[in-house]
Amino acid sequence: MNQEKIGKFIAERRKECNLTQEELAEKLNVNSRSISRWENGKCMPDMSMYNSICEVLGISILNSYPERN
Repeated sequence: MNQEKIGKFIAERRKECNLTQEELAEKLNVNSRSISRWENGKCMPDMSMYNSICEVLGISILNSYPERN
């Protein structure tokens, strides 16, 4: 997985959902610094969070891999 592509995808979907990093963080029970790190490709969300992230951003797990699209 390409961290930068995944991060950009998360940022794009978050913005399309009209959420700030803080709002997304609150919905996922993480801090906004974590969201920033994901979006900047510094690290990846834990695999256990993927379902929650997809649910909040309104995507399926297959859409969470932008290199497939």
